[in-house]
Amino acid sequence: MTVIIARDIPPAIRGMLKRWFVEPKPNVFVGTVSRRTRDKVLEYVKRNAEGLSLLVISSETNCQGFRIERWGEPDRRDTSISGLWLVAEAWIEAENSPF
Repeated sequence: MTVIIARDIPPAIRGMLKRWFVEPKPNVFVGTVSRRTRDKVLEYVKRNAEGLSLLVISSETNCQGFRIERWGEPDRRDTSISGLWLVAEAWIEAENSPF
């Protein structure tokens, strides 16, 4: 399964994403596609939509069962610590930040 959350997406790209994904809420796309199809769709979107911000959560064979990818200017940061994906809004102590 793949979940794509987009920000500042042009109508043409949004319509293209609806070919493979269901849009349960505006700019949120959910679908079950092969890895190759997902990668090709994301390559097309990244190549044709400047200024776009994407959050992609997809199934993966790891201990959590998913993988997080970001593209563009995200409002939150994600990091992998000891193999676990974590999402941070802000770090309390700057010296502990993994970024």
